[in-house]
Amino acid sequence: MTIRVLIADDQEMVRTGFRMIVDSQPDMEVVGEAADGAEAVALARRLRPEVCLFDIRMPRMDGLEATRALAGPGVPDPPRIVIVTTFDMDEYVYGALRGGAVGFLLKDSGPALLVEAVRAAANGGSLVSPSITVRLLEHLARRPARPVQPREPLTERELDVVRLVARGRTNEEIAAELYVSLSTVKTHLGSVNRKLETRNRVATAAWAWESGLMT
Repeated sequence: MTIRVLIADDQEMVRTGFRMIVDSQPDMEVVGEAADGAEAVALARRLRPEVCLFDIRMPRMDGLEATRALAGPGVPDPPRIVIVTTFDMDEYVYGALRGGAVGFLLKDSGPALLVEAVRAAANGGSLVSPSITVRLLEHLARRPARPVQPREPLTERELDVVRLVARGRTNEEIAAELYVSLSTVKTHLGSVNRKLETRNRVATAAWAWESGLMT
């Protein structure tokens, strides 16, 4: 399957660079470009790409607002959005992931990490720049405990799965550590997402740290 990608950045040179990186991959193609957030939202709704690469600071509508419009709570069948920016301020990282983004990269992360983030997003995973991951988790752990309350209580086994997700384990690693099948892990994650109303592993991990589960 070819991963269809939409790029949104107000700098033409950045869009050109990202297009060259993405189009050089045999399993990816750029299907559209936008110079501002409003155009990005319109194109995403019309073209239905699997993955969107959004900058944060853009005219008319910034990348965080565009992310919420396309992938926020209650939005059906959202695209997988990766924020790629020069700004790694905590409020941007937190706002992007809470808004529905599945990844957060710095523009100086390099082509290999960009490609990895696109593939991870397309396959239902998440990727955050290694340089900010630890700081992000520490930031979440220090926040006053005001976690979203689950729609219904998580079981002990679901909490075990959430803890391992928050520690960055893959589904395969979780299955091995808990001595269960991969399909069982996926079933637990589906139940967790429904109860927490989260869309991805990053939001689930954020909940784990905010709720005090990791302390």
